[in-house]
Amino acid sequence: MIPKLRFPEFSNDEEWQKTTIDKIAKVSAGGTPESTNPEYWNGNIPWMNSGELNNKRIYSVSNYITSKGLKESSTKLIPPNCVLIGLAGQGKTRGTAAINYIELCTNQSIGSIHPNEDVFDSEFLYQKVDSMYEKLRYLSAGDGGRGGLNLQIIKEIELSLPKLKEQQKVAACLSSLDEVIVSHNQKLQLLRDHKKGLMQTFFPREGEKVPKYRFKEFKGEWVKKKLGEVATFINGRAYKQEELLDGGKYRVLRVGNFFTNNNWYYSNLELEEDKYCDNGDLLYAWSASFGPRIWKGEKVIYHYHIWKVVPSQSIDKGFLFILLDNETERMKTQNANGFALLHITKGTIESWKCCIPKSKDEQQKIASCLSDLDELINAQAEKIEQLKLHKKGLMQSLFPQMKD
Repeated sequence: MIPKLRFPEFSNDEEWQKTTIDKIAKVSAGGTPESTNPEYWNGNIPWMNSGELNNKRIYSVSNYITSKGLKESSTKLIPPNCVLIGLAGQGKTRGTAAINYIELCTNQSIGSIHPNEDVFDSEFLYQKVDSMYEKLRYLSAGDGGRGGLNLQIIKEIELSLPKLKEQQKVAACLSSLDEVIVSHNQKLQLLRDHKKGLMQTFFPREGEKVPKYRFKEFKGEWVKKKLGEVATFINGRAYKQEELLDGGKYRVLRVGNFFTNNNWYYSNLELEEDKYCDNGDLLYAWSASFGPRIWKGEKVIYHYHIWKVVPSQSIDKGFLFILLDNETERMKTQNANGFALLHITKGTIESWKCCIPKSKDEQQKIASCLSDLDELINAQAEKIEQLKLHKKGLMQSLFPQMKD
């Protein structure tokens, strides 16, 4: 129970002590006042839903309840510096940890570990619980497949604690790294917002044929064409589950593999040449995570939820990527419900009407400008991932490694 990496002033201290959450803190869950009763809502008491756990550090919330809503429901007022854990919820919410800096109430899908300043530092405990996300997901898997944590599971979480001063030192180190990560995330968002604004000026507005901003050497109106006139969209291959292998000649590119190198399936099938994609090919994911992608890697088979997009002679591939990206975002923005992309078809995307510069030189200049910005965005995103990996490695050294 001694960490691999320890601050010098604590090197002669005793081992960290094993304990469980229920031995050091009170644990509770919240509730939700009846949503149809106007007397319960729009008061002055902050009420947090589980989706807001993703903000990690809670300084404000979106909803407020009245004193009557608090009194006549199962929600509870909890003090600042509670460690909050998602007990249920869609996506990645279950198992997500956060810490609140204001007094608030929560819904029933959030468990709260209350502060105990005599035993633990809340920031230290938050960092520890936050590092246990995968373990909490595993513990919540359940036999029914739906998954869910409960207060008993939270109470039985095992952890190790040093004395308070060492907790505070470890917490200060990790929270300062969090601040760096937040700063880089803000920079990433600024770059993305800049790109979005730039695209709005590089492309004509609805009903117009000349963009607001243009490189001075280019004149004349853009032409309006259907995407199907300037590119060919080729369907990927649909697989039966038994055809997806744990190993084989070709990797099968699915939408999720654009974001991770893990969980690949393989195939030994020899298919028509247009069912493969090579390094540099333009693809379009039309399921789960919509939008264009440039494949970077060896020859793979692309899945049914992906189209390969082959540009015609009249359009530059780099510009076509930018065009598809711009049109996808425009369609999403136009619809209050986020654009019904779940039902997009090849015919639908082929019929999208877009304004395109007549000059291929202008296309290439726009693509070059925005691709340079994309490189900055990708480099910034990679920097954030490296910082997160650095923090993960640091935590493995700063905390004793307990056996599961």
